[in-house]
Amino acid sequence: MSTLADHIEAHIKRMLRSSQTNSVELSRAQMADDFSCVPSQINYVLSTRFTLERGYIVESRRGGGGYIRVGHVQVDNSYTHAISLLQSIGSELDDKQMENILAHLKDRHVISSGELQLIRGIVQQEVGGMSQGKNVLRASLVRSLLFFIMESRS
Repeated sequence: MSTLADHIEAHIKRMLRSSQTNSVELSRAQMADDFSCVPSQINYVLSTRFTLERGYIVESRRGGGGYIRVGHVQVDNSYTHAISLLQSIGSELDDKQMENILAHLKDRHVISSGELQLIRGIVQQEVGGMSQGKNVLRASLVRSLLFFIMESRS
């Protein structure tokens, strides 16, 4: 069952797909009215589902003429972008950062849904019983698994 956040995310993604410029300007108040929710719900969706790790840039200007602009980060080659993203992973990676990276790569068709689930499962199994060092191991596993998947395709 979809949540309100899922519906808001899908709506914004539909708008982006139909946009000629790969960006859209939104009114937080108007969207809140359209979805019968509070404006903070729109903020929540934008801050959790339209992050740079997922390939989006969100600009916001508050006030009477305020707007929110959401755009896709433009890259020539998805794999080049993915390699760059993987190389930017530091020595530690928390669960939320991992989910954002995986969702971004899935959205860009660099990895499949099945590969996303496989990576998530392996990482959860390996770090689940640990009390310390989870973020270090998670970073290493995600980087290694994604490099393996991408190398096996070339």
